[in-house]
Amino acid sequence: MMQKGKKASYMEIFQGLGKTFMLPVALLAFMGLFLGIGSAFSAESAIDAFPFLGAEWLQVIFRFMSTIGGFAFSYLPVMFAMAIPLGLARKEKGVAAFSGFVGYVVLQLSINFYLQQTNQLAESAQLREAGQEMVFGIQTLSMGVLGGIIVGLIVYQLHTRFYQFQLPDSFAFFSGTRFVPIITSVTLAIVGVMIPIIWPIFAMVITGIGHLIQRSGPFGPFLFGAGERLLLPFGLHHILVSMIRFTEAGGSQLIDGQQVFGALNIFYSELQHGLSISPNATAFLSQGKMPTFMFGLPAAALAMYRTAKPSNRPMIKGLLISGVIATFVTGITEPIEFLFLFLSPLLWIFHVIMTGAGFMLMSLLGVTIGNTDGGILDFIIFGVMQGSYTKWWMVLLVGVVWFAVYYFVFKTVILRKNLKTPGREDLTADAEYTETEMAHRVKGGFDAEEILRALGGTANITSLDNCITRLRLVVNDGSLVDDDRLKKLGALGVIHLDKTNVQVIIGTKVTTVRNQLDAIL
Repeated sequence: MMQKGKKASYMEIFQGLGKTFMLPVALLAFMGLFLGIGSAFSAESAIDAFPFLGAEWLQVIFRFMSTIGGFAFSYLPVMFAMAIPLGLARKEKGVAAFSGFVGYVVLQLSINFYLQQTNQLAESAQLREAGQEMVFGIQTLSMGVLGGIIVGLIVYQLHTRFYQFQLPDSFAFFSGTRFVPIITSVTLAIVGVMIPIIWPIFAMVITGIGHLIQRSGPFGPFLFGAGERLLLPFGLHHILVSMIRFTEAGGSQLIDGQQVFGALNIFYSELQHGLSISPNATAFLSQGKMPTFMFGLPAAALAMYRTAKPSNRPMIKGLLISGVIATFVTGITEPIEFLFLFLSPLLWIFHVIMTGAGFMLMSLLGVTIGNTDGGILDFIIFGVMQGSYTKWWMVLLVGVVWFAVYYFVFKTVILRKNLKTPGREDLTADAEYTETEMAHRVKGGFDAEEILRALGGTANITSLDNCITRLRLVVNDGSLVDDDRLKKLGALGVIHLDKTNVQVIIGTKVTTVRNQLDAIL
């Protein structure tokens, strides 16, 4: 993975970061199937609709699948904290990943200490409403993947700076790679004390959004749907969701002599008492997600598949299919969303707006499909099986439009912006190495010092990496690279991907040349 320099573009930085996410995202997509199927078919609503699912041996299997599948979602932040330094570090990758885990746990302990000292620890029943959660048995702030990303980036910087750091002889045992988790612990402990001081500001903003939704009439569902998607990467969506589902912000209604507050509470209470379902309640529930979750995101996945290189499509098919199944069946969207979230802020904002528009349109059309997930199971159980009054067919009509819009927008943006979504890797893909490139040899070896001069000298090199046959560099000024001189020194060719990204074809001895250059740099 290349380290980007000062002149590297915003897009390059985020695309490079996005590539490091593929390891946890691949696991997420697979585990999403386990979690989705297990939790969906063990739910009471599913058993009521399909009584045969209530067999004890089936329920044991479904609960087991749900338990195992939930692992990836429960511990996704720590996987990001480890995957980022693992992917970005050029050397001692194992130490970088280990330090990522250490840093993440220390961060949570530090946050917990601050909350404890300031008497801000919420009761166990009020964790979500307070924006808190349990991580490795530690009560801490619910920061979602943002917490993992913060840790990962900090650890990567510390690892790059200190993995060769030497202490005085008396403390030499703690030098080098051993020093990385030590400095990580100290740094993240300090960061952990600072975060709870800043975090309440976000909670105040979200509370304000909740009150705004309550007063916005038909526009309220849009604000809720868009707000929930927008807050998802930061782990703050639970605050907004809990407000709408369980407090007056989601409405109030008198049911069987009792005042019921919150959209989800109203829906379940009406369902329990056999009453007609209130459209004002379902406006904030699963019906709003269905156009995006069942149609939009599968279309986005199809666009990614169609824009991938034909030779790479078989490799990414499984990843995309598992992600589509997860979102379509159970409303688990992260396996698809994380494929473009950090690659393209433009696509993410589009996705946020379309999700909000789905909520508003379903409400305006008078659809009344409740529950929380937004997948095909909610559509069937709480839509089709409840009768025509739910107007379930509107979901299909709107869904067709959403599918077309998502596919067109995603395909257009991916191609025009040349986004490196799965299967659109640069020319350095293993499958594209030529036989000539693999067989290239130079008698007497390579002169690393002369190669460095031909690359514009030490000051011109921002980052140095290699693949099987090529030096992969990020330079300050590509025009300073002397292609002809490099060829005379034994290089088979020089490829300028853009003004700062350069590849020098060395052959299978590239690792030796890279190590020689590292020693000089």
